[in-house]
Amino acid sequence: MWTTVVLVVVCVVAAPCTHARRYDLECETLPSTIHVAKEEFDEAGRVERTCEEDLAVNKCEGACVSKVQPSVNTPSGFLKDCRCCRETHLRAREVTLTHCYDADGNRLTGDRGTLVIKLREPADCQCFKCGDSTR
Repeated sequence: MWTTVVLVVVCVVAAPCTHARRYDLECETLPSTIHVAKEEFDEAGRVERTCEEDLAVNKCEGACVSKVQPSVNTPSGFLKDCRCCRETHLRAREVTLTHCYDADGNRLTGDRGTLVIKLREPADCQCFKCGDSTR
């Protein structure tokens, strides 16, 4: 008894790079606002003061071109090339939290009324292979 095996070959022809570049341009650094709260504790572990602020920061957002193509070399039968929008590097900057409160919720003034912290935010964003920590 003969069994017929049909091999289907699918050729994927990539469009010129202009299509890919259009999607890469959608991965961008956008302004955003986050609420930051920082607590300080005394030696006994009790909250001494809490400082907070709404801060303008950068974030990475957008779409990247990902592809799936048939493959006889992978167990699933498909070769996946997933791309994600992520930061190329982080920029460190100091920000001042100007709303500080004691443990009872009373607003603090003077030197105790502000707190300078460091935060890191995306300086630029780009499409990278998903899950690739080395980029």
